[in-house]
Amino acid sequence: IDKVAHAKGVVFIRNGTEHTAAEAAQHLARKRKAAGDRIKTPEQFIDKLGSRSSMTGKPYRVRLPDGRGMDSATWMTGLLKEIRAQH
Repeated sequence: IDKVAHAKGVVFIRNGTEHTAAEAAQHLARKRKAAGDRIKTPEQFIDKLGSRSSMTGKPYRVRLPDGRGMDSATWMTGLLKEIRAQH
């Protein structure tokens, strides 16, 4: 969630509405808290909480600083790989 919060120039699109990185991180933190012990791994977090709206089922999207768009699950999986490569 911290990596999401500090993603410079990344726009998060949830149910057709654009959000800043900080707003997206706050939303994900609320979802994580509500999920409690049901989410045990980063992969589960991405799959169950970070990839789609629990209300509409629509996938979350991101628009990168270079204008490319992709599903948030793909983008967050890349962030997870970066984090793991640093440790």
